[in-house]
Amino acid sequence: MHKFTVTVTEEIEADTAEEAALLMYQELTKGPAPLYYTVTDEAKIATNLTLDREKADEFASVDHTADPGNW
Repeated sequence: MHKFTVTVTEEIEADTAEEAALLMYQELTKGPAPLYYTVTDEAKIATNLTLDREKADEFASVDHTADPGNW
């Protein structure tokens, strides 16, 4: 299994870095999950991704831990 670093990409206007983080936290607790991500692999290669909300919601609704390939 590979390891990836997933970063949420969201532009937020704020007076400080802490305020920006708090506003992002607030957004995550109230609204739908973000769709814009930067994914960095083990070789430090970054890829920007925009997810399709419908496909992402469908994927999220399935229990992927039940897949024998994950055992």
